[in-house]
Amino acid sequence: MEIQTPYTVLVLLNAKSHWLALTRDQRSEFVKNELVPILNRVSDKVAVRFFDSEYFHASISDFLILNVRDLDGYKLFIELLRDTKVYSIPYFEIKDIIIGQENLFETFNEQLKTDDV
Repeated sequence: MEIQTPYTVLVLLNAKSHWLALTRDQRSEFVKNELVPILNRVSDKVAVRFFDSEYFHASISDFLILNVRDLDGYKLFIELLRDTKVYSIPYFEIKDIIIGQENLFETFNEQLKTDDV
C-alpha cells in the first residue's frame, strides 16, 4: 500500500471583539470546555498546533497548523469547530485556509519519470 503524503493546513484567524472582551480566565474555560473535547475527538486524525501572531501581523492575530493524513479528519475538525462560538459569535474571523503537501513537487517529478506525459 502506498503511503499518502500528509496534508498541512494553515488556518489564519483574527480575534474579534467578543473574544477580546472575555477575561483571560473565560478564554481558558472556553478552550478547556469547547476546544479540548474537539481536539480529543479528532486526535487520531488531526494534530493541531496553536500560534499567536498579533505582535507580528496587523490582520492575523492567531493561526493553527493542522497535520492530517486524510481530508475526512480535517473536514470533521472544521465541522466541529463551526458548531462552536469560534464561528457563531464569532470569537474569530477565519481570514484564510491554506492547504498543501510537503515537497509534493518531488513526488510529481518521480511520476514524470515513469509516466508517459
